[in-house]
Amino acid sequence: MSEVAKKEIRVQPICSGTVIDHITAGQALNVLKILGITGTSWGIVSILINAPSSYGKKDVVKIEGRELVSSEVDKISLISPGATINIIRDYDVQEKNQVGIPSHVEGVVKCINPNCISNSNEPIESKFDVNTREGKIELRCGYCERVICENIADHLL
Repeated sequence: MSEVAKKEIRVQPICSGTVIDHITAGQALNVLKILGITGTSWGIVSILINAPSSYGKKDVVKIEGRELVSSEVDKISLISPGATINIIRDYDVQEKNQVGIPSHVEGVVKCINPNCISNSNEPIESKFDVNTREGKIELRCGYCERVICENIADHLL
């Protein structure tokens, strides 16, 4: 690879919107799912998967013309607790925040227990306590106490 190719910018800067950086490698497509972004979305979306990082590999998602709401950030924190959210305005980073892991989430995750009351026809939302154990996110159902600690993205509502 030539020196010119090594210094080439792979993704163009965005004028205004959100850059989600330091996403756990392999989770960018789950982030798009959380944000409801499909191939037919109206805005420009750039995705880097398994990009080199000083910590190994990471994913990055850039979304032109959109800033995230707190419920979206909470969901992202469950699958990528090391992610940072950068708000861009006029090509300049206006805010840079690491996602915060909430201690409790409601209506965000579907319980893995098919007999849990949150999976019935009752008009209630799922409730989970969020803990970090050995660097991994652990969700405990507030109704049946079932724990989700793997493939959390598969259980997001």
